[in-house]
Amino acid sequence: MSFVKIGNFKIGYTEKGKVNGKTPIVFLHGVGSDKSVWNEQIDFFSASRRAIAFDYAGYGESDLPEKKLTREEISAFVLKAMDDLEVEIADVVGLSMGGVIALEMFRQTKKRIHSLVLANTFAKHPNGVEVVERSQKFIENHSMLDFAEQRVELLLAPQTSQAIRSEVVESMSRIDKSTYDWASTAVWMADYTDLLSEINIPTLVIGSELDVPTPSELSKELAEKIPKAKLAIIENAGHLSNLDQPQIFNSLIVKFIEGK
Repeated sequence: MSFVKIGNFKIGYTEKGKVNGKTPIVFLHGVGSDKSVWNEQIDFFSASRRAIAFDYAGYGESDLPEKKLTREEISAFVLKAMDDLEVEIADVVGLSMGGVIALEMFRQTKKRIHSLVLANTFAKHPNGVEVVERSQKFIENHSMLDFAEQRVELLLAPQTSQAIRSEVVESMSRIDKSTYDWASTAVWMADYTDLLSEINIPTLVIGSELDVPTPSELSKELAEKIPKAKLAIIENAGHLSNLDQPQIFNSLIVKFIEGK
């Protein structure tokens, strides 16, 4: 287990690759995942640079916070963890909630973000209130395992293996109910619409043909409103595009990073 300490608080992370002059790449997971969702990307990108995936507070190997956290606080923890690992600037890849957190990190400190990859995410979700209320109502009367088992079919493409489905269910079922409650509010109630025109760094927006929670129209909207953003829509992929189509996902990022 690897973690950094911020005061008395532990933030879990996975890191591979060596410092070699190339910009480190940081991966930010979704509301129903943890850093393990990026294992394949960590293995792939660590061959050429430092690759790091963080657990948010309350997730994975991080400590449970004593109170509900806001997007601002979640993002500040990630930035402080980067400080501890001496990552001054990074290419930041955020999927779903990770994209929202990446936007907040950019809002807090533009100089720390070398480039953005915003995958299967949004600036403002048109059905955010409904998503939060529906999830909270279900979790009140069911276990996180029950929630994960009924949620997984909305997250992955039909062709994705049962092994990956089981991994997604397992990681989601480990999340504390209280953590999922405040984290879902933090992500689905976000509104970064006014920030998009200020994003002046290279940005790649990735959407998916079969994404149910964040349809590709939201990715197209992001790309249209972020100056000079590039857009890619992955076919035969659902919400967790990095799991559904990892080779395509990785190649899009490599082409983007190397072509900046």
